[in-house]
Amino acid sequence: MRTLSVLLVEDDLIEVMKLVRATKSLLLNHQINEASNGEEALKILQKKDNLPDIILLDLNMPKISGIEFLKILKLDERLKYIPTIVLTTSNNQRDLLECYKIGIAGYVLKPLKYDEYVSKIDKLLSYWSVNELMTL
Repeated sequence: MRTLSVLLVEDDLIEVMKLVRATKSLLLNHQINEASNGEEALKILQKKDNLPDIILLDLNMPKISGIEFLKILKLDERLKYIPTIVLTTSNNQRDLLECYKIGIAGYVLKPLKYDEYVSKIDKLLSYWSVNELMTL
């Protein structure tokens, strides 16, 4: 299994800590970089020298929403191919359809129970660490 470089775009510090804790408890050595909003994430991505393998994106954020961030990301010729997975509490059908229309790689609802969250993160990161796209 390959080590991934993950960009987590999340404004809630508790959610950031939860993801870091989950990956540590799973003994995963993925490199997790954090951006507290879409603007900060775009600044990180515009450097383009060390692009992440995947982006985990919350939808409800200040400054620019997750959906606005996705639209900007998909307009960039280099960035549009980074698999972006929405990791959210929103089960709004309109958000889900809009995200897939823009071109996300997945939409994962954050469960309330921590053990279910860890299980989802494990499956998600395991899938992307063996995905052939990551070896190109």
